[in-house]
Amino acid sequence: MTTNIPDHDLTALIARHRRAVHVHCYRMLGSYSDAEDLVQETALRAWTARERYDPATGEIGLGRWLYRIATNACLDFLKSAPRRVAAQSASFNEVAWLQPYPDRQLDEEAVAKETIALGYLALIQLLPAQQRAVYLCRELLGWSAAETAELLDVSVAAANSALQRARETMAKHAGPIAPSAPTAAERAVLAAFIDAHQRRDTDAAFALLREDIRATMPPAPALFVGRDAIRPLLARAFESGMGEWRLVEAWANRQPAAVSYLRAPGDSKFRAFKLDVLRIADDRVAEITTFEPRDVDAFGLPEVLP
Repeated sequence: MTTNIPDHDLTALIARHRRAVHVHCYRMLGSYSDAEDLVQETALRAWTARERYDPATGEIGLGRWLYRIATNACLDFLKSAPRRVAAQSASFNEVAWLQPYPDRQLDEEAVAKETIALGYLALIQLLPAQQRAVYLCRELLGWSAAETAELLDVSVAAANSALQRARETMAKHAGPIAPSAPTAAERAVLAAFIDAHQRRDTDAAFALLREDIRATMPPAPALFVGRDAIRPLLARAFESGMGEWRLVEAWANRQPAAVSYLRAPGDSKFRAFKLDVLRIADDRVAEITTFEPRDVDAFGLPEVLP
């Protein structure tokens, strides 16, 4: 089949679906930067295979065509660089490749918190690649068993079996579903978190934590559980020898987050040092996931504060 639309028009159509395809790749891979690469790969493959696109299918058909290409590109990527998480846990310290996703790049209506939160992303990584593809296509994209089977070149029975196993794994490890919209409590705790850290107030920061707080630092395998395990980390970060802190609000994965800038002794500038993504429960910080300050520009923030 030969496309009846000019190449430049097809390029514009593909660009319109870029963000949705990016989120799909991010869910498949758990990594923002890898999703960026796979979106480019998807566009390249789509361009190469453009004669197979039927413009009569319209926007819906184009979206399905691109999702098909993107899913196969992700599966090829995972075959070449397999990633495994212990089957009994979805702890972030076991998902070394996990990266945050800037809320400012998410479609408010299309991406709910329960399908983009860090906990969901870590949980998805428990699934083998093909089960992951089946689960996302069926549960989030709304594809039929026949469409999913055709995508993966398997029987409908095999696709249904993969979906059942994926659902069992997800249900076994799933936590509570949080509201999609930021709550007043989340905003208040984030503001208090930023204030305590900028004042280097260990007691104030400690008071914000739940007793069963968990802290992880992907890609490092470290896992800290409980307030007693966290307090030494806070005290060390707030030592005067570390320098001066400035924190800027930044929402990620529909969760409150803050980019920390540090002006080290002898330096005249505040430089991006880390990104903390918080999970709030019962008006306290239940989890802190600390990331390296990569891709801060994707959050609309500079690497060095003006």
